[in-house]
Amino acid sequence: MFLEIITPEKTVFSGDIKLIRVPGSKDPFEVLPNHAPIISTLEKGDIKVITKNEEEKHFETSGGVIEVRDNKIIVLGEFI
Repeated sequence: MFLEIITPEKTVFSGDIKLIRVPGSKDPFEVLPNHAPIISTLEKGDIKVITKNEEEKHFETSGGVIEVRDNKIIVLGEFI
């Protein structure tokens, strides 16, 4: 899967990943390869990313939106 995490000012992360866990509006959820298309709002919290190289990265967000489609993920948000 390819992930882009962006703000109005810059790209925070861009690259291939195995998994992303986000603080969804109702509950946190994970996106794995071949996930069904989805658009969801995000609450304040931690975004966890596992890269293709098994690296674990964390990004603290104050809210935003995630779009998943065809193994491409875009997270638009504000980051602390």
